[in-house]
Amino acid sequence: MKNSILTILAVAAMVACKKNETTNVDQSTDSTTMSAPEDTSMNMGDSATTAMSDPNAANSTLSAQDKKFADAAATGGMMEVMLGQLASTNATNATVKSLGAMMVKDHGKANDELKKWASASGYTLPTSLKADQQKKYDELKSKKGAEFDRMYADLMVTDHQKDIAEFKKQASEGSEASLKSFASATLPTLEHHLMESEKAKNAVK
Repeated sequence: MKNSILTILAVAAMVACKKNETTNVDQSTDSTTMSAPEDTSMNMGDSATTAMSDPNAANSTLSAQDKKFADAAATGGMMEVMLGQLASTNATNATVKSLGAMMVKDHGKANDELKKWASASGYTLPTSLKADQQKKYDELKSKKGAEFDRMYADLMVTDHQKDIAEFKKQASEGSEASLKSFASATLPTLEHHLMESEKAKNAVK
């Protein structure tokens, strides 16, 4: 009797082991099946990365307003730095000289921020002044003394009035979030520049 009971227990144990093996095999099969969607998602991730590194794909997300603003901000910022450098060296009035130095510092910083945005977005900014901007620069460069001071101060007032209007429009109508926030964050600096430009204009009347 004892032997037969032991035999039954041994058989039962073997059956139980086989069940466990079957379960383990099923589980491993399930886990293999489960890993297939993960591979698919990784492939999708790769294609998304490729899309982000493609400048044309990035540019397609920008509206006409975004592109127009980015281009104008880039060339306008370049001109402000170049004119400011002229004023720092050529101005005879101390207020005009310090205004030029402020423009170089502040617009240089804004230009760097805009370049960082362009790099992250895959957008190519213009790298030279527009014809009318180059003409203004060349004209100012030819002036001397009080005439230079007056022309520079006048330019700064009119340019910053125009800049403020463009930046306000982008802050409210732009569609690209980081470019909108750049416009909003830069506005207080431009408004301060306009105030200082008006002071300089009054100082050289």
